[in-house]
Amino acid sequence: MSEWWKDAVIYQVYPRSFKDSNGDGWGDLNGIIKKLDYLKKLGIDALWISPVYDSPQDDNGYDIRDYRKIYDRFGSNADMEHLIAEAHQRGIKIIMDLVANHTSDEHYWFQESKKSKDNPYSDYYIWKDPKPDGSAPNNWGSHFGGSAWEYEPERGQYYLHFYTKKQPDLNWENEKVRQEIYDLMQFWVDKGVDGWRMDVIAEISKYTDFPDYPPQPGKEFIVGSMHQNGPRLHEFIQEMNRKVLAPNDSMTVGEAPGSNAELAKLFTDPERKELNMIFTFEHVELDRVKGSPNRKWALRPFEFTELKKVLSDWQDTLRGCGWNALYFENHDRPRIISRWGNDTNYRKECAKAFATVLHGMQGTPYVYQGEEIGMVNAHYALDEYDDVEIKNAYKEYVLKNKSISEEDFKKAVWQVSRDNARTPMQWDAGAEAGFTTGKPLFKVNPRYPEINVAEALDDPDSIFYYYKKLIDLRHKEPILREGTYQLYLADDPNLFVYERTYGDEKWLVVANFSEENTDAAPLSQFLYDQWEPVIGNYPSVDPHQPLRPYEAYIIRKVK
Repeated sequence: MSEWWKDAVIYQVYPRSFKDSNGDGWGDLNGIIKKLDYLKKLGIDALWISPVYDSPQDDNGYDIRDYRKIYDRFGSNADMEHLIAEAHQRGIKIIMDLVANHTSDEHYWFQESKKSKDNPYSDYYIWKDPKPDGSAPNNWGSHFGGSAWEYEPERGQYYLHFYTKKQPDLNWENEKVRQEIYDLMQFWVDKGVDGWRMDVIAEISKYTDFPDYPPQPGKEFIVGSMHQNGPRLHEFIQEMNRKVLAPNDSMTVGEAPGSNAELAKLFTDPERKELNMIFTFEHVELDRVKGSPNRKWALRPFEFTELKKVLSDWQDTLRGCGWNALYFENHDRPRIISRWGNDTNYRKECAKAFATVLHGMQGTPYVYQGEEIGMVNAHYALDEYDDVEIKNAYKEYVLKNKSISEEDFKKAVWQVSRDNARTPMQWDAGAEAGFTTGKPLFKVNPRYPEINVAEALDDPDSIFYYYKKLIDLRHKEPILREGTYQLYLADDPNLFVYERTYGDEKWLVVANFSEENTDAAPLSQFLYDQWEPVIGNYPSVDPHQPLRPYEAYIIRKVK
């Protein structure tokens, strides 16, 4: 089996906001094709494309109506085949997004399933009778607020939906459902798709006795441990591996909510024949108030030492028995420099510092569109946001429960909402940031005249060229793939310091996550007698001098 992904850097495109080729304000496949040379210049190895299947777009394409057809605003099946061919010509692999936990309620399977209890698609989804009083079968909540159950009068039963009510969950207990999924995967593999990012894959196996969660104060509906890692999860993934992944040598990365590093070994240990890697949520949810009735919208101050601890735990735990997926940003996460850094005074230094510590680790780095030019969060009025998650949370927590004030909710949206990552890609300083010649589906971030691709390509010291250097190191330096990892100064509130060792080669990775000059004395015990710089985000590297704001570098021991 090829392990090309261990030396690779993967770039995520969120197609609707990447590049519009026909002026309708909606990014499309031909827009991606137009920008393949830009991605080739950056040096990435593979393109993960968020869902482009036919969809009513209730949840940005994660509600699929037809898995074998491209949504018409993105283009056609022929456009997708053209994109795969053009990417492959440039040595770029294509990773599609597999949404296998749920479909759209407009999918043919569901339209049939809801008709009766005895049609051929009856148990493609999860149906339960109401309680004697007519209420939902249990107190499970939707990730987007409210109950995870919706009553369907036509069938006289409730169906389960962990996301919006237009996203009914598939019944993976049904062998026919599993085979349908494997068949549609093979359909795209036959067209040249090289791998899969698997949406909420840890949720496909359900606790089929459907017990209630213990009551929690202030919560009518609860999202908890029974929403993922169900009893047959790993059996299902191993079957998928046997039937479709291994025979096609498909690369895989699973989205696994509720997983820690120990659980990750179950997914990623090569001996178990499941997935190549999974996305952890642990490090990107460190500023949440755990157990709050306001869920992701209740925030607490970010503790930098916690980030170091979680990332290092994953490095240590998966060493030799799994593989890390390294990321700070994606379509569901805000811009990291706005969230935990400084996106104004030290935007470029800060973006390079986060990139340095991430790309220096063992694993496969993921770059989200715009991350490589230092795009930032958008501070819009609440009615200007597009995301169903924001709209549902506003109704439930601000209007209905009154458990969070409108002002605090708006601050949380500015800090952590998914729409921060979904504003149009900023290509140049022209109208609508060069994203479209029409009116964009979603407002362009007002900082685009200052932050855009054209500016980055003209500046030899830009974030773009720094990412290009990091990606080049990943391709050339075996220490990044094979080296051990050792965290130093775990309790230092500002410095992120770790060492990679491979044979007699040693690299020290250092970053100052502070807006102040920071004493370098704590580093003295780890410094090499002779060293040379590998990369740094200031014009010079001197480990003996105080570290400047957001200064980051890697030095190599000279033998």
